[in-house]
Amino acid sequence: MPNPSATLLIIDDDEVVRASIAAYLEDSGFSVLQASDGLQGFQVFNREHPDLVICDLRMPQVDGLELIRRINALGVETPVIVVSGAGVMTDAVEALRLGAADYLIKPLEDLAVLEHSVRRALDRANLRLENRLYREKLEVANRELQASLYLLQEDQNAGRQVQMNMLPVTPWSVDGLRFAHQIIPSLYLSGDFVDYFRVDDNRVAFYLADVSGHGASSAFITVLLKFMTTRLLYESRRGRSMRVFKPSDVLGHINRGLLNCKLGKHVTMLGGVIDESQGLLTYSIGGHLPLPVLYSEGRASYLEGRGLPVGLFTDASYTDHELKLPETFSLTLLSDGILDLLPGDTLKEKEEVLPQLVCKAGGTLEGLREVLGLADIGEMPDDIALLVLSRNLE
Repeated sequence: MPNPSATLLIIDDDEVVRASIAAYLEDSGFSVLQASDGLQGFQVFNREHPDLVICDLRMPQVDGLELIRRINALGVETPVIVVSGAGVMTDAVEALRLGAADYLIKPLEDLAVLEHSVRRALDRANLRLENRLYREKLEVANRELQASLYLLQEDQNAGRQVQMNMLPVTPWSVDGLRFAHQIIPSLYLSGDFVDYFRVDDNRVAFYLADVSGHGASSAFITVLLKFMTTRLLYESRRGRSMRVFKPSDVLGHINRGLLNCKLGKHVTMLGGVIDESQGLLTYSIGGHLPLPVLYSEGRASYLEGRGLPVGLFTDASYTDHELKLPETFSLTLLSDGILDLLPGDTLKEKEEVLPQLVCKAGGTLEGLREVLGLADIGEMPDDIALLVLSRNLE
């Protein structure tokens, strides 16, 4: 955990927004500095050397992107969180490309989200510092070997950094529902991703996505997925569009967005919304295998549904399926990398054994880790993503 007395610098030309954020973070135990524009903020940064910067994107004289560039030019590793009301995809992508730790959209209806992002960024900064010190010791022992290892690690980390930064906290509990995930990176870069979040007072949404191919380009697509879903959530809450936030509409929106980007990538994904007041799950499937596994009262079975991959066909349409959730249950979502760990020679044989393993695991992520031997897993040809949501499961 980061030291709660860490010094934060808030840069925003809106005095009301700046003061409210400062007051909240001071109440959380942080020491807070303030600046009203990017130029003044950079001067304060050089003088005070804060542990983290929170900045607006649209500011006079020096905007948020230029501020990040100037901080990067100093050669320091101070994390920067961008909080912007612009909500432009190109700005989000550029900020994250420059190394921003997070990108949040105004208005911040719950400042606890910002506090969580701050603490997570400080955790990562502390870890990076420890890793750097460790690498320097190794360089003294064997400079040439460490140099080659450093290049390999940096190439791997660069492709995964954005995805890892955007993952939700695990485990996460909300009104009796528990979400937990694990992503196991392969030797090669890939794009498995999970997310879950509250839509409104009654609904919680989640999804698991697996981007086609490998490499940094696949990992980068997860940034677009995160941005598009976050933007849709913002618009939904503002009542501007997609107020119902149906999973099929979300998949359709992402399908159009990926096709318009012309990046040559598609995604298989599962998306769902749980209406807690009705105990109802609405979900949609975009070409993903294996299907979700529902576990309840000692039995496990696949959910029904099918659909085309997302971002591949211009005329693709997606269907919503509804399921009344049992009082006690778990729902397990897996990327297709898990198939490499399952017994059997054919896809059918592997799919037949998966519900049995979920039963053996008791429907929990912890149980699946043990049953599948994930703690002792070696190098894999593909990433593995697991997302388990449950209720009243011991």
